[in-house]
Amino acid sequence: MTKVVISIVNWNHAKYLPDALRSIRAQTYPNVSAILVDNGSTDGSPALVRKDFPEVAVLQNMRNLGYSRAHNQAIQYIQANHGRQEEDVFVLVMNPDIILGEDFIARLMSRVGHRTDIGSAGGKLLRVYEIQDGDMVDKKYTDVIDSTGLRVYKSRRVVDRSAGEVDAGQFERSEEVFGVSGACALYRLRALLDVAPDGQFFDEDFFAYKEDVDLAWRLQLRGWKSLYVPEARAHHYRYLSADEKTTLWALLRGRRNRSKFRSSLSYRNHLLMLVKNEQVRNALLDWPRICLQESKKAVYLAFFEPTVLFKAMPQVIRGLPKAMRKRHRTMKASHMRGKEMRRWFA
Repeated sequence: MTKVVISIVNWNHAKYLPDALRSIRAQTYPNVSAILVDNGSTDGSPALVRKDFPEVAVLQNMRNLGYSRAHNQAIQYIQANHGRQEEDVFVLVMNPDIILGEDFIARLMSRVGHRTDIGSAGGKLLRVYEIQDGDMVDKKYTDVIDSTGLRVYKSRRVVDRSAGEVDAGQFERSEEVFGVSGACALYRLRALLDVAPDGQFFDEDFFAYKEDVDLAWRLQLRGWKSLYVPEARAHHYRYLSADEKTTLWALLRGRRNRSKFRSSLSYRNHLLMLVKNEQVRNALLDWPRICLQESKKAVYLAFFEPTVLFKAMPQVIRGLPKAMRKRHRTMKASHMRGKEMRRWFA
């Protein structure tokens, strides 16, 4: 039976890990193992895992090396220990705040295990809210969708499909998608090796944020398909305060309260991702939409989050030469014509 190895990158998520690891332990698919890469946690996470989940291998970094590099460490470990050429191995990249349904992996593998054209797959991610009420913390499982795959607009804005919608059965058909959310994504090891012969499956220059979209784009350019499997269900932790409101002002306030480090990484990585992966003809065809989107974003940042803009742009400029070298390799190896890629730009 095909091997599935789960890679979890952890940084001070001890409060979520027990739920995540218990859901892995409960999987009905029989050939599963797990690796946790700890990025210098100070909350006792590695000791907790070694004590309560001894079946999980732990790789421990002395400091936070970032999401991308830590997952690359795990995938390289999987390649060395399980990736014999004659075997097909799958890697499930999973956040520590994910809770898998007990048949999640079995459902995915029933769809993709026999298809040699599938490079990645994902299930239906629903939200489980962490509710804070004074000193009490509880969790509430919901039917609110977190992701059913990635959607790319003609402006090149990338979103999780149907995020925030109530699941009313509108996404019950298995179908191809542009890619899957890195919060919980199944990858064929052979496909990862195909798009990253240098071992940088996730781009380590990204550190964190947008690295899953970048990888999805590279997989598409090489001709690997991505599949959404609705019957594979998992829950993703989100925080919900007792007085949460969904007004525009509340959304803007939430964005402005978001970590500036996180926002600058996301903005920088989005621009570098376009440099690395955008095909010239497609960029020219959608140039008005792309320019409008990026102009609006830059104006918003200039007025409301100037530190994000002024921190990210010098990093983009410094990163351009390296991004162009990566682009050259990607485009040289691409199997997809621009017309074929355009079907993903909604």
